[in-house]
Amino acid sequence: MIIAVVFFGLSAQAQEKKNKNAKYNIDVNGNCEMCKKRIEKAAYGVSGVKSAVWDTGTHQLGLILNEQKTSLLDVQKAVAKVGHDTKGVKATQEDYDKLHGCCLYERN
Repeated sequence: MIIAVVFFGLSAQAQEKKNKNAKYNIDVNGNCEMCKKRIEKAAYGVSGVKSAVWDTGTHQLGLILNEQKTSLLDVQKAVAKVGHDTKGVKATQEDYDKLHGCCLYERN
C-alpha cells in the first residue's frame, strides 16, 4: 500500500513538471521587417522566452520557452501590447493605431 501511494505521488509530481524547452508556433498578424523586429522584441521581452522567430511570409511566430517561467498566453499578451493580433489575444485599437503605416494589417 505504501509503495502504491509513493508511486502515485511521484507520478502526480512528474505530470505537474513544466517543460523548460516547450516549442510553439502561433499566428501573429503583421506585414514587414519592422513588424518582425517589433514582434520578436516583444516576445523576447517576456522572461522565459529562449527563442522567437517571426516569418513575414507565413506570419508564424516560432517560440521556444521555459514553461516554468512563462506561458504562451504571456507571450501573446506581450505581442498584442505592441499592436499585433494573435489568435488568442487581440491588440487594443489604441495599440494597433500606434503601428507605422506599412505595418497596418487587415484585422478580422
